[in-house]
Amino acid sequence: MRNLAATTAIAPALWGTTYLVTTEFLPDGRPLLAGTLRALPAGLLLVGAAATAAGRRGLPSGAWWWRAAVLGFLNIGLFFALLFVAAYRLPGGIAAVLGALGPFVVAALAFGLLGQRPAVRVLLAGAAGVAGVGLLVLRSDAALDPIGLAAAAAGMVSMSLGTVLGRRWGTPPGLPDRRTALLALTGWQLTVGGVLLAPVMLVVEGFPPVLTWTNAAGFGYLSLVGTAGAYFLWFRGVTSLAPARVTLLGLLSPVVAAVVGWLALDQSLSPGQLLGAVAVLAAVVVGTRSASSSGAAATPTGPDSSPASPATPVTRTDRAALGQRRSLMYR
Repeated sequence: MRNLAATTAIAPALWGTTYLVTTEFLPDGRPLLAGTLRALPAGLLLVGAAATAAGRRGLPSGAWWWRAAVLGFLNIGLFFALLFVAAYRLPGGIAAVLGALGPFVVAALAFGLLGQRPAVRVLLAGAAGVAGVGLLVLRSDAALDPIGLAAAAAGMVSMSLGTVLGRRWGTPPGLPDRRTALLALTGWQLTVGGVLLAPVMLVVEGFPPVLTWTNAAGFGYLSLVGTAGAYFLWFRGVTSLAPARVTLLGLLSPVVAAVVGWLALDQSLSPGQLLGAVAVLAAVVVGTRSASSSGAAATPTGPDSSPASPATPVTRTDRAALGQRRSLMYR
């Protein structure tokens, strides 16, 4: 189980690299295009892999038609769309702090839907994680917008509900092995989410621009590594690990985003941000440590944040703040 928690943590770590790829490789101001081109190709790829391994059994059947639609809507389609609204109305720090509240929402939902009572240790670790994320990404000039706050909070709740339902329903039966079942489950959700995002993208952003080879490389990385690979690992943890060991892993994303920005984009980290990063890492270690490997589980919320408005020019001094906005939005 410890190894499973560690491999699940790879997913939010990969999502933390998204800001770098977004700012350096993708066209500006197209978050819904990024979400669509990440989710849909990755979903179709994984569905194809599951169908290759299991034939027609790699497609949903019975209750899994509506379950896959619900999970894809909550975890991908609605989640990305709400974060898009929050992205243009809130500073990234506010959105990230709201996302850090996800473990508490998951704990409440898991208690109501799964009958699992959260450990005090996990709640304390969650509180430390929220404080750490606040130190890492929150800025004193942050402005509040009611619609943005509502969208960010609703996105966090959507992902929380989707992950708890994912744990409740587990993996689809009748497939040759667990790996194939996870390929199918992940592929179905990403495909549904991508199909839902595509028309919204066309209405809000219009037709995609002509992509350069640099754009294609960025989208290829995000789709294959940051989506197909990351979500496969994430949903494997979601369907196996207890809430005490999974819900806090999403907090790793802003930490990785800050470190990547420091290493690759020459961003600075203040002492307060470093303290916040240490607090987040300590919260993850304490909260995911196995008190008893027998606990069943609900699931974690994923990282959550948003990008800056593309209409605003990005300067070198702005990049540190924008890192926390975009990296989590494009999970």
